[in-house]
Amino acid sequence: MKAVFLSVALAAVLVFGGCAANKRTAEQSAEQPVSQQTAGTDTRQRAKVHTELGTLYMQRGNMGVALEEARAALSADPGYAPAYSLMGLVYMQLREDGAAERNFEKALAAAPGDPEINNSFGWFLCQTGREQRSLEHFLAAIKSPLYATPALPYTNAGICSMRIKDDKAAEDYFVKALRLDGNNDRAYYFLASIAYRQGRIAAARLHLQELHKITEPSPESLWLGVRIERKLGDRDAEARLAAQLRRRFPGSQEQQLLMQGQFD
Repeated sequence: MKAVFLSVALAAVLVFGGCAANKRTAEQSAEQPVSQQTAGTDTRQRAKVHTELGTLYMQRGNMGVALEEARAALSADPGYAPAYSLMGLVYMQLREDGAAERNFEKALAAAPGDPEINNSFGWFLCQTGREQRSLEHFLAAIKSPLYATPALPYTNAGICSMRIKDDKAAEDYFVKALRLDGNNDRAYYFLASIAYRQGRIAAARLHLQELHKITEPSPESLWLGVRIERKLGDRDAEARLAAQLRRRFPGSQEQQLLMQGQFD
């Protein structure tokens, strides 16, 4: 408000304008992940802190404490969707699929449009053989304009599309992921894998070269590189990548395949 208006008419305009702004803010909050929203009450703040702590414990592999923190969050605020989602992720790690699904469903019931929860539940569905249904949740996550990492559900959608042998859709998702995040190593790797499998060997090499520009080689990427160069007939490049694989990842499955000569 730039000044104090004495006109009743102008005051009325200002009030209605404020209502519209509040409505827009509310709509944006509905699209923003609940975990990123400002806590409006003390109980919500406690739930948020416990959930954030629980997430850190989960990332460090301490699933028991992560569950305790999630339960503490729900004790403070039984409607806090991210706490249910955290429990879903922990139970997923523990391979307790029934408990994981129940908690993801509770999270979505509390915040059906939350992109983080949709992405997490989508990944759970993909891991439990329901790839087609998982895509619905990845797409729901992508639709949120306030989601900070839309490249993630695009990448996950690509991986799950590959699992149902829809390489065309997978490539499209990976390309879109790279438009949003040019350092998306998983997208580059899977684009290289698809191109190699389809016989587009030069394209596979280009994708793999881009991957190795942004991240250290993995046993999977080195093994793919060995096979690409073998197909292209570049024996020097093949030998160089094979030497890296043997030196950096001795005992890996990929190194064993190399030693056995199982290139196809």
